[in-house]
Amino acid sequence: MKIIIDTNKQTLQHEDETLDLYSKEAFDVLSQKWVELGWNQKYTYTFTWCGRPIIQLPEDMIRMQEVIYQLQPDVIVETGVAHGGSLIFSASLCKVMGKGRVIGVDIEIRPHNRKAIEEHPLSSYITLIEGDSISEEIVSRVKEQILPGETVLVILDSNHSKPHVLGELQAYQSLVTKGSYIVATDGVMEWVADVPRGESNWKECNPMRAVEEFLQSTDSFIEEQPTWQFNEGLHSTNVTHWPKAWLKRIK
Repeated sequence: MKIIIDTNKQTLQHEDETLDLYSKEAFDVLSQKWVELGWNQKYTYTFTWCGRPIIQLPEDMIRMQEVIYQLQPDVIVETGVAHGGSLIFSASLCKVMGKGRVIGVDIEIRPHNRKAIEEHPLSSYITLIEGDSISEEIVSRVKEQILPGETVLVILDSNHSKPHVLGELQAYQSLVTKGSYIVATDGVMEWVADVPRGESNWKECNPMRAVEEFLQSTDSFIEEQPTWQFNEGLHSTNVTHWPKAWLKRIK
């Protein structure tokens, strides 16, 4: 693919098209390439939330905040803990809303990260569970933490291989409340398989492919980007690391 930007003519040539450089279509093209370049430069490895590294694209964080604030979940289940930034992010929203708690699951919670999370001012909102997120034992432990009638949001951000994400979708789908979401993050892997930091097998082995297979097996979920709560701009598509991530439970 070749992209030619002419700032004098204010055009962008993309494949066989010549676009107005300041058009929505040109923005889409450049945003996609920016996401790929930013991923390769580890752009997301430069942010913290309330003192903990979060490793998320800022727009994805803001969109998640919009959904959490609108949904007002009682429980947010997150697979993948890492440094704990995403757990702290969700916990901070629970505190602002005056309701909710967070369950974080990871196959390995490193001692220094566990210590930092447990000593954080928002630790009272967080329960940590260590183990394989798709094992029967761990799934059962998560389910034991959820009370009947509670509104549940699930965020999958652990091992991003297709088999593992598919296993998580199957294991946690029953927890998701009607009208809520299970979010299979980092489908961007398919887009960045051929960049220097990518791996060729990501073209097929990624969360988007897991989502596609999962949706073929159920009619309880649809893939649907949540409606933006405010938009006076000219754009309508997320600039994201999470393509096709938002699966809404409809029945």
